[in-house]
Amino acid sequence: MRLRSTRMATFAATLAAALVAGTLLAAPPASAATAAFVRTTSWETGYEGKFTVTNDTSTSISSWNVQFDLPAGSTLGSFWDARLTTSGQHVTAVNQSWNGTLAPGASTTFGFNVNGTGNPTNCTVNGGSCTGGGGGTPGAPATPGGLRVTGTTNTSVSLAWNAVSGTVTGYRVYEGGTVKATVTGTSATVSGLSACTGHSYTVAAYNASGESAKSGAVSATTTGCTGGGGGAMAAAPYLYPGWGDPPAPSTVMGATGIKWFTIAFVLSGGGCTPAWDGSGPLTGGTHASTIAAIKAAGGDIIPSFGGWSGNKLGPNCSSASALAGAYQQVINAYGLKAIDIDIENSDEFENEVVQDRILDALKIVKQNNPGIRTIVTFGTSTTGPNYYGTRLINQAAAKGANIDVFTIMPFDFGGGANMYQSTVNAAEGLKNALKTAFGWSDATAYAHMGISGMNGLSDQQELTSPATWTQIRDWAKARGLARFTFWSVNRDRPCPGGGVVSNCSGISQNTWEFTTITAGF
Repeated sequence: MRLRSTRMATFAATLAAALVAGTLLAAPPASAATAAFVRTTSWETGYEGKFTVTNDTSTSISSWNVQFDLPAGSTLGSFWDARLTTSGQHVTAVNQSWNGTLAPGASTTFGFNVNGTGNPTNCTVNGGSCTGGGGGTPGAPATPGGLRVTGTTNTSVSLAWNAVSGTVTGYRVYEGGTVKATVTGTSATVSGLSACTGHSYTVAAYNASGESAKSGAVSATTTGCTGGGGGAMAAAPYLYPGWGDPPAPSTVMGATGIKWFTIAFVLSGGGCTPAWDGSGPLTGGTHASTIAAIKAAGGDIIPSFGGWSGNKLGPNCSSASALAGAYQQVINAYGLKAIDIDIENSDEFENEVVQDRILDALKIVKQNNPGIRTIVTFGTSTTGPNYYGTRLINQAAAKGANIDVFTIMPFDFGGGANMYQSTVNAAEGLKNALKTAFGWSDATAYAHMGISGMNGLSDQQELTSPATWTQIRDWAKARGLARFTFWSVNRDRPCPGGGVVSNCSGISQNTWEFTTITAGF
């Protein structure tokens, strides 16, 4: 059995070990008594970074905790001070100093290498800003945590956060350096916004002694976007013939109203020859009969090339033109209107030569097939594309590959995630990457975006329920996304407690419920 979602296991492990661009490193703060007096200075530009911790107190300090974000496109490399260690996605220096303690007035410097360029940002020591004052004004509240977006309309964004213990007079919501709301509770709605506009917010607590450091930022976009959409093909869930007790397409189509399917997977049948699952013929086999049944019922298909496992065409075709020729064979076999390149794993996604070969091949396909839509599908972090995803987007822009849809797979984040908020955050990160690479507006970026989720339980037991999938669909639909799909129709059946298996979702649901929701896109 080959669950397509298992292709994310290594990717998720990589995220746990590396600091992916834009990830908020929310390590637990040290005690408030220490937080007010530990500060850092002097970020070094370029490939090496360093910070200096100074004890401004009259007593020795035995521990501190440092957190920061890396610049976009960068990951944490080696350390040039062994006392700096990682814990999950946290960068920490705890109970480590020159001689076991940091004496009054003493300083110590820690350094590391960054694979990328630019300066780290959002640095804190024990919850306070690195750039001065450490833990903020003595007596001020601690930094609020858990800032999240709870709703959007055409003209407003609603936010909530976790309460801060101790004496708190209220909270201030900031957009940049401007206060947008002042409240006494742990929620606020910022109103008077324009439709389809992006915003970034932080929150700080305050009392008579002063204001805390600002929280980590969250992004939100108001609704009311127009444009985008891929017509009937925009909603095309994955169907895998010959695996996971595949259903009769006409049965699913009649029950749900779905018209398009993404058919998995075209691989290498040897060298640069395309074959279904690496062995099935393009015509006359199980996949071909499934496609014929879909077309007979009034539907159509998008083939998916690649996936997590198997021998793929990207590494096996010697040139972009040869790879484009392999794609063309499948296009010709079925008279296709779109193709999906599911680019994953170290052989394609994390191989820069193969990445470029795929983009160059898709550019050729677009030139030779006017009107065909090209889709690239790839993994993501909770905050958007990682280094390889960002590179893929930037190279697509630089090469003029004319990709129609960039689709992220927002799941296998590590378990226990709020799958709606994680998906929205990842999609907003994708939008920002597209805007940077292409110079697009929010609306144009959304019109070139797709979401490919996983119904029910993911490999890491993340739960996407029908209600959550509906919420994600409505968010995507309101913004005019071009593609909305999931893995897979084979799994769109109930089996509460069934775990992650090929022919059901692992949860209680109605048969074909996720497909029905997707058809509503």
